[in-house]
Amino acid sequence: MRLSQMIHAVDAHACGEPGRVIVGGVLDVPGKTMFEKMTYLRDHGDDLRKRMLREPRGYPAMCCNLILPPTDPRADAGFVIMEPAEYPPMSGTNTICVTTVLIETGMVQVREPVTDLTLETPAGLVKVRADVAGGKVTRVTFENVPAFAVHLDAEIEVPQIGTVRVDVAYGGMFYVIANARTLDLRLTPDEGRDIVRIGEMIKAASREQLKAVHPENPGISGVTIAQLSAEPASRGDVTRNAVVVSTGQLDWKNPSSWTGVLDRSPCGTGTCAKMATLYAKKRLALNEEFEHEGILGTRFTGRLIRETRVGDHPAVVPTLSGRAWITGFAQYVVDPTDPFPDGFTVGDLWGMQTDDR
Repeated sequence: MRLSQMIHAVDAHACGEPGRVIVGGVLDVPGKTMFEKMTYLRDHGDDLRKRMLREPRGYPAMCCNLILPPTDPRADAGFVIMEPAEYPPMSGTNTICVTTVLIETGMVQVREPVTDLTLETPAGLVKVRADVAGGKVTRVTFENVPAFAVHLDAEIEVPQIGTVRVDVAYGGMFYVIANARTLDLRLTPDEGRDIVRIGEMIKAASREQLKAVHPENPGISGVTIAQLSAEPASRGDVTRNAVVVSTGQLDWKNPSSWTGVLDRSPCGTGTCAKMATLYAKKRLALNEEFEHEGILGTRFTGRLIRETRVGDHPAVVPTLSGRAWITGFAQYVVDPTDPFPDGFTVGDLWGMQTDDR
């Protein structure tokens, strides 16, 4: 049997969000930094993302991570994050999945009851603290890159909806955040279709009308993900949210292209972006615990630990805690006679797709 391009992967999920972790089959990727490696994959090696995330090996709600040797001597490991329609610089759920896989498969030195790691992401270095008992990771807490708001209570015009007031913030990628109640949404699983459609429309409108560029890395720009937030009745209550991950390119003239999937978890970088907006509005203090609940009822716990600056933006450094579980081990291959070596997308799930993304 002639097979090629064998990839060794560990499948996991963080509070419901699937995060496949590639642990073998790719030796390294050109680039002096993890951001450069991410850019190289995006521009010259995108077949890997397509093969691992598109059907028949993947599906729209899945993420994938490629573990690589770090370029920074302070880091224990590096990784690049791949999603159905983009390469995010940072992801909370994927950081939790990668940490769990590194520890539970013995790829890093493990200490109990706590293993401390430094991971190199395309967004920068991330310090991780993992609680470990009997070889199992029971909790992962990481100190994220600085989060900051770029627009607060900005009004955008969304076709077929009208004027919508939104925040835009960076938590590892740029989020547009809208109040779900003003859109008549309760953020329950039965509203999934409406949440995705409305979230994609708000994201597209914000990309057109609101500028968002990382002041220290212009290669990170534009709103790429939408979060609908059910504001709590009082301070300190659990905040419910739903994050919409795009699966294709949105076309205003084609409603069938308004497709995406719900993040199954409470969303790690989305939680950090939300905390940054709350801090800017003086509704969340430093070292105040923030409980964020996702569409499945699972929760992440966030905390802002100090102030900083990113360019001209006041910023905060968040921590986030959650847990992941390994679900399987697999070897993925390409048969030379396979008509779909890089997978495929079909409009019933994926919406519009372009050849290069």
